[in-house]
Amino acid sequence: MTHERTLMAVHAHPDDEVLGTGGLLARCAAEGIRTVLVTCTNGEQGDDSGGVKPGEPGHDAAEVAERRLAELRESAGLLGITHLELLGYRDSGMDGWSANDDPEAFANIPLDESAGRLAELMERYRPQVVVTYDENGGYGHPDHIQAHRIALAAAEKTGVPDKLYYTAIPRSAIRQMVETVRAAGVEIGFDPPADFGTPDELITSVVDVSAHADAKRKALQAHASQGENIFILRLPEEMQRAMFSAEAFVRHYSRVEAPDREEDLFEGLG
Repeated sequence: MTHERTLMAVHAHPDDEVLGTGGLLARCAAEGIRTVLVTCTNGEQGDDSGGVKPGEPGHDAAEVAERRLAELRESAGLLGITHLELLGYRDSGMDGWSANDDPEAFANIPLDESAGRLAELMERYRPQVVVTYDENGGYGHPDHIQAHRIALAAAEKTGVPDKLYYTAIPRSAIRQMVETVRAAGVEIGFDPPADFGTPDELITSVVDVSAHADAKRKALQAHASQGENIFILRLPEEMQRAMFSAEAFVRHYSRVEAPDREEDLFEGLG
Protein backbone atom coordinates (compact mmCIF):
# COMPACT_ATOMS: atom_id res chain seq x y z
CA MET A 1 0.00 0.00 0.00
CA THR A 2 1.26 3.47 -0.87
CA HIS A 3 0.91 6.04 1.89
CA GLU A 4 0.90 9.81 1.65
CA ARG A 5 4.41 11.20 1.90
CA THR A 6 4.70 12.28 5.54
CA LEU A 7 7.27 13.84 7.86
CA MET A 8 6.85 13.52 11.64
CA ALA A 9 8.87 15.68 14.03
CA VAL A 10 8.89 14.66 17.71
CA HIS A 11 9.71 17.58 20.01
CA ALA A 12 9.69 18.19 23.75
CA HIS A 13 8.28 21.71 24.25
CA PRO A 14 6.48 24.50 22.45
CA ASP A 15 9.16 26.45 20.50
CA ASP A 16 11.48 23.43 20.03
CA GLU A 17 9.90 22.84 16.64
CA VAL A 18 11.40 26.03 15.22
CA LEU A 19 15.16 26.10 15.73
CA GLY A 20 16.11 22.61 14.57
CA THR A 21 13.29 21.74 12.19
CA GLY A 22 11.29 24.88 11.40
CA GLY A 23 12.82 25.26 7.96
CA LEU A 24 12.43 21.56 7.19
CA LEU A 25 8.77 21.57 8.25
CA ALA A 26 8.05 24.68 6.17
CA ARG A 27 9.90 23.33 3.13
CA CYS A 28 8.15 19.96 3.29
CA ALA A 29 4.76 21.64 3.69
CA ALA A 30 5.48 23.85 0.67
CA GLU A 31 6.38 20.74 -1.33
CA GLY A 32 3.05 19.10 -0.52
CA ILE A 33 4.45 16.69 2.07
CA ARG A 34 2.17 16.11 5.04
CA THR A 35 3.84 17.45 8.18
CA VAL A 36 3.03 16.13 11.64
CA LEU A 37 4.41 17.86 14.73
CA VAL A 38 4.22 15.94 18.00
CA THR A 39 4.87 18.14 21.04
CA CYS A 40 5.31 16.08 24.19
CA THR A 41 4.88 18.68 26.97
CA ASN A 42 2.92 21.86 27.60
CA GLY A 43 5.98 23.91 28.52
CA GLU A 44 4.90 24.76 32.10
CA GLN A 45 8.52 25.39 33.13
CA GLY A 46 8.94 28.28 30.74
CA ASP A 47 8.96 31.96 31.71
CA ASP A 48 5.75 33.60 32.88
CA SER A 49 4.69 37.17 32.05
CA GLY A 50 7.42 39.71 32.68
CA GLY A 51 10.11 37.04 32.54
CA VAL A 52 9.13 35.48 35.88
CA LYS A 53 11.06 32.21 36.20
CA PRO A 54 9.73 28.89 37.50
CA GLY A 55 9.91 28.81 41.29
CA GLU A 56 9.77 32.59 41.59
CA PRO A 57 6.78 34.35 43.19
CA GLY A 58 4.04 34.95 40.64
CA HIS A 59 4.95 32.10 38.29
CA ASP A 60 1.70 30.37 37.29
CA ALA A 61 2.47 27.10 35.54
CA ALA A 62 -1.06 26.65 34.19
CA GLU A 63 -1.10 30.12 32.63
CA VAL A 64 2.37 29.55 31.16
CA ALA A 65 1.19 26.31 29.56
CA GLU A 66 -1.92 27.96 28.11
CA ARG A 67 0.12 30.82 26.67
CA ARG A 68 2.82 28.59 25.24
CA LEU A 69 0.35 26.24 23.57
CA ALA A 70 -1.36 29.22 21.94
CA GLU A 71 2.05 30.36 20.69
CA LEU A 72 2.73 26.85 19.42
CA ARG A 73 -0.45 26.85 17.36
CA GLU A 74 0.49 30.20 15.84
CA SER A 75 3.99 28.92 15.05
CA ALA A 76 2.58 25.77 13.46
CA GLY A 77 0.36 27.89 11.23
CA LEU A 78 3.28 30.05 10.12
CA LEU A 79 5.31 26.95 9.23
CA GLY A 80 2.42 25.37 7.34
CA ILE A 81 2.33 22.34 9.63
CA THR A 82 -0.69 20.26 8.66
CA HIS A 83 -1.18 18.27 11.88
CA LEU A 84 -0.29 19.26 15.45
CA GLU A 85 -0.50 16.50 18.05
CA LEU A 86 -0.14 17.32 21.76
CA LEU A 87 0.77 14.55 24.20
CA GLY A 88 0.06 16.98 27.06
CA TYR A 89 2.67 15.86 29.58
CA ARG A 90 4.05 18.19 32.25
CA ASP A 91 7.31 19.96 31.54
CA SER A 92 10.12 18.35 33.58
CA GLY A 93 12.25 21.50 33.70
CA MET A 94 15.99 21.67 33.17
CA ASP A 95 18.21 18.98 34.66
CA GLY A 96 18.51 19.58 38.41
CA TRP A 97 15.32 21.64 38.79
CA SER A 98 12.81 20.68 41.48
CA ALA A 99 10.26 19.97 38.72
CA ASN A 100 12.32 16.87 37.89
CA ASP A 101 10.76 15.20 40.96
CA ASP A 102 7.15 15.61 39.82
CA PRO A 103 5.80 12.10 39.11
CA GLU A 104 3.62 13.61 36.38
CA ALA A 105 6.62 15.17 34.60
CA PHE A 106 7.24 13.79 31.13
CA ALA A 107 10.67 12.40 32.02
CA ASN A 108 9.06 10.29 34.78
CA ILE A 109 6.23 8.80 32.72
CA PRO A 110 6.76 5.06 32.09
CA LEU A 111 8.26 4.60 28.64
CA ASP A 112 5.67 2.01 27.64
CA GLU A 113 2.89 4.53 28.21
CA SER A 114 4.34 7.55 26.41
CA ALA A 115 5.95 5.53 23.62
CA GLY A 116 2.69 3.65 23.20
CA ARG A 117 0.81 6.89 22.58
CA LEU A 118 3.40 7.99 20.04
CA ALA A 119 3.25 4.57 18.39
CA GLU A 120 -0.49 5.07 17.89
CA LEU A 121 0.26 8.34 16.06
CA MET A 122 2.87 6.65 13.89
CA GLU A 123 0.37 3.95 12.99
CA ARG A 124 -2.21 6.61 12.14
CA TYR A 125 -0.02 8.91 10.04
CA ARG A 126 2.48 6.33 8.66
CA PRO A 127 5.44 8.79 8.41
CA GLN A 128 8.23 7.64 6.13
CA VAL A 129 10.60 10.07 7.89
CA VAL A 130 10.79 10.82 11.61
CA VAL A 131 12.98 13.51 13.15
CA THR A 132 13.81 13.86 16.85
CA TYR A 133 16.80 14.54 19.14
CA ASP A 134 19.93 12.49 19.70
CA GLU A 135 20.47 10.36 22.82
CA ASN A 136 21.60 13.41 24.82
CA GLY A 137 18.60 15.42 23.73
CA GLY A 138 20.92 17.90 22.06
CA TYR A 139 22.04 19.44 25.35
CA GLY A 140 20.95 17.17 28.18
CA HIS A 141 17.40 18.40 28.87
CA PRO A 142 15.42 15.55 30.50
CA ASP A 143 12.41 16.09 28.24
CA HIS A 144 14.52 16.11 25.09
CA ILE A 145 16.15 12.86 26.17
CA GLN A 146 12.73 11.36 26.87
CA ALA A 147 11.44 12.51 23.48
CA HIS A 148 14.40 10.71 21.89
CA ARG A 149 13.61 7.56 23.85
CA ILE A 150 9.93 7.42 22.99
CA ALA A 151 10.58 8.19 19.31
CA LEU A 152 13.01 5.30 19.00
CA ALA A 153 10.77 2.97 21.00
CA ALA A 154 7.70 3.84 18.92
CA ALA A 155 9.62 3.48 15.66
CA GLU A 156 10.87 0.05 16.74
CA LYS A 157 7.46 -1.06 17.98
CA THR A 158 5.61 -0.05 14.82
CA GLY A 159 8.28 -0.54 12.18
CA VAL A 160 6.64 2.39 10.37
CA PRO A 161 9.40 4.94 9.64
CA ASP A 162 11.73 4.12 6.77
CA LYS A 163 14.21 6.75 7.95
CA LEU A 164 14.90 8.32 11.34
CA TYR A 165 17.05 11.39 11.96
CA TYR A 166 18.46 13.39 14.83
CA THR A 167 18.54 17.17 14.74
CA ALA A 168 22.08 18.52 14.83
CA ILE A 169 24.07 21.72 14.96
CA PRO A 170 27.57 21.17 13.53
CA ARG A 171 30.33 22.35 15.84
CA SER A 172 31.74 24.50 13.06
CA ALA A 173 28.37 26.25 12.76
CA ILE A 174 28.30 26.91 16.50
CA ARG A 175 31.76 28.48 16.40
CA GLN A 176 30.72 30.65 13.47
CA MET A 177 27.48 31.62 15.21
CA VAL A 178 29.26 32.66 18.40
CA GLU A 179 31.72 34.78 16.43
CA THR A 180 28.89 36.40 14.46
CA VAL A 181 26.78 37.11 17.53
CA ARG A 182 29.63 38.59 19.51
CA ALA A 183 30.70 40.72 16.56
CA ALA A 184 27.15 42.09 16.53
CA GLY A 185 27.50 42.99 20.20
CA VAL A 186 24.76 40.61 21.37
CA GLU A 187 25.19 38.78 24.67
CA ILE A 188 24.28 35.09 24.32
CA GLY A 189 24.33 34.42 28.06
CA PHE A 190 26.59 31.37 27.96
CA ASP A 191 29.94 30.25 26.60
CA PRO A 192 29.52 27.03 24.61
CA PRO A 193 32.19 24.44 25.48
CA ALA A 194 34.45 23.21 22.70
CA ASP A 195 32.56 19.91 22.47
CA PHE A 196 29.10 21.53 22.26
CA GLY A 197 27.21 20.50 19.14
CA THR A 198 27.66 17.61 16.75
CA PRO A 199 31.07 16.79 15.25
CA ASP A 200 30.95 17.84 11.62
CA GLU A 201 32.02 14.42 10.40
CA LEU A 202 28.85 12.85 11.84
CA ILE A 203 26.51 15.08 9.86
CA THR A 204 24.81 13.09 7.11
CA SER A 205 22.23 15.56 5.86
CA VAL A 206 22.13 19.29 5.28
CA VAL A 207 18.86 20.71 3.98
CA ASP A 208 18.69 24.08 2.21
CA VAL A 209 15.79 25.93 3.83
CA SER A 210 16.83 29.45 2.84
CA ALA A 211 13.54 30.01 0.99
CA HIS A 212 11.75 29.51 4.32
CA ALA A 213 14.06 31.50 6.60
CA ASP A 214 11.49 34.26 7.06
CA ALA A 215 8.76 31.77 7.98
CA LYS A 216 11.14 30.24 10.52
CA ARG A 217 12.03 33.66 11.90
CA LYS A 218 8.36 34.64 12.26
CA ALA A 219 7.54 31.29 13.88
CA LEU A 220 10.25 31.89 16.46
CA GLN A 221 8.88 35.37 17.10
CA ALA A 222 5.49 33.77 17.74
CA HIS A 223 6.96 32.29 20.92
CA ALA A 224 7.11 35.77 22.38
CA SER A 225 6.72 34.70 26.01
CA GLN A 226 10.12 33.00 25.80
CA GLY A 227 11.76 35.77 23.79
CA GLU A 228 14.15 36.74 26.59
CA ASN A 229 15.81 33.33 26.22
CA ILE A 230 16.06 33.41 22.41
CA PHE A 231 19.13 35.54 21.77
CA ILE A 232 18.95 35.01 18.00
CA LEU A 233 15.91 37.29 17.90
CA ARG A 234 18.09 40.16 19.10
CA LEU A 235 20.23 39.95 15.97
CA PRO A 236 19.65 41.99 12.80
CA GLU A 237 17.16 40.34 10.44
CA GLU A 238 19.78 39.58 7.79
CA MET A 239 21.88 37.69 10.35
CA GLN A 240 18.84 35.73 11.42
CA ARG A 241 18.08 34.77 7.82
CA ALA A 242 21.67 33.63 7.30
CA MET A 243 21.57 31.46 10.42
CA PHE A 244 18.22 30.00 9.40
CA SER A 245 19.23 29.14 5.83
CA ALA A 246 20.18 25.50 6.43
CA GLU A 247 19.39 22.71 8.88
CA ALA A 248 21.60 19.72 9.63
CA PHE A 249 20.76 16.18 10.69
CA VAL A 250 22.36 12.88 11.58
CA ARG A 251 20.69 9.86 9.98
CA HIS A 252 20.18 7.24 12.69
CA TYR A 253 18.93 4.61 10.28
CA SER A 254 17.49 4.12 6.83
CA ARG A 255 15.66 1.08 5.48
CA VAL A 256 16.10 2.35 1.93
CA GLU A 257 19.25 3.03 -0.03
CA ALA A 258 20.35 6.62 0.41
CA PRO A 259 23.58 8.50 -0.29
CA ASP A 260 26.09 9.08 2.50
CA ARG A 261 25.49 12.82 2.21
CA GLU A 262 21.93 14.00 1.65
CA GLU A 263 20.28 17.29 0.77
CA ASP A 264 16.75 15.91 1.19
CA LEU A 265 15.58 13.64 4.00
CA PHE A 266 13.24 11.86 1.58
CA GLU A 267 16.07 10.75 -0.71
CA GLY A 268 15.78 7.07 -1.57
CA LEU A 269 12.05 6.95 -0.92
CA GLY A 270 11.05 7.19 -4.57
